[in-house]
Amino acid sequence: MFGRAALLCVLLGVWIGARPDAAARPGGEKRGDADTKPGPDAKAGAGTKSEAAPDNPWARARDPSAGPAGSIGGYSSGCLRGAGRLPMRGAGFRVAEPERRRFFGHPALIDFIRRLGRDVHAAGLGVLPVGDLSQPRGGPAPSGHASHQTGLDADIWYVNGAGKSWPPKKVEMVDLERQKTTASFDRRVARVLALAAADPHVDRIFVNPVIKRELCAGAGKARGWLHKVRPWFLHHEHFHVRLTCPADSPDCRPQEPIADGDGCREVDWWLKPRDEADRSEKQKEYRSRQGVVPLLPAPCSEVAPR
Repeated sequence: MFGRAALLCVLLGVWIGARPDAAARPGGEKRGDADTKPGPDAKAGAGTKSEAAPDNPWARARDPSAGPAGSIGGYSSGCLRGAGRLPMRGAGFRVAEPERRRFFGHPALIDFIRRLGRDVHAAGLGVLPVGDLSQPRGGPAPSGHASHQTGLDADIWYVNGAGKSWPPKKVEMVDLERQKTTASFDRRVARVLALAAADPHVDRIFVNPVIKRELCAGAGKARGWLHKVRPWFLHHEHFHVRLTCPADSPDCRPQEPIADGDGCREVDWWLKPRDEADRSEKQKEYRSRQGVVPLLPAPCSEVAPR
């Protein structure tokens, strides 16, 4: 049977040092993948200006809401009904920071992490430390994220001997100042990302632009999996997986599709000095949305903690 381990070999091709001419390949992808637009059912102004709030009721929720599972709204302006809870450990994965209580998600996300953990374990790649998913009812978090609101986002720490000791430490794969990979970056990074990208429920995966550059340089001719791997600020010690809207969630607002191509052409914008001012402005705007409470879609009022 042609299993996922074999599929991985096809996806990666041969991890070689020959660098393709990325500039000659069609990219056409947008530089910003952050979900910032309001949904059609959002209250007036949702997603356009976020309102800082001294009290965040979503952070106080201890348990999921009742009712069938459903992701509501957009990734950065939404909530989660009937969330599933990720076990503290399973084949190939372990919750890294259980004290944060951000191990809830739509059942599709819980199932994805279980599948990825099994694949990583079967490939002999160690144990995935799983970081933040969502709060029990989704919604905006008081710190750390602008997204992760609908139970479809997951932060997964890069594997580097994880599982040999616990609790794990985040391992930096990129030297942010020098814009180069560290000694910890190796083939396992690409193998795990390729396994994640192969899952049909994955919409996109955010990584540091330097990692995207290295993936583009090392992938062989079979590079279709790179399409889902998107450069974004930081993400040098974890990658961020985002799923598509589940079929059971009619109120879920999908993100705009990624343009065709492997996305390697756009890496220059993220790394070239000439675009520093543009990047700084974009990062400032992104950070302004972290830890604030946006106006949420109307159906979230039924899920909101009382």
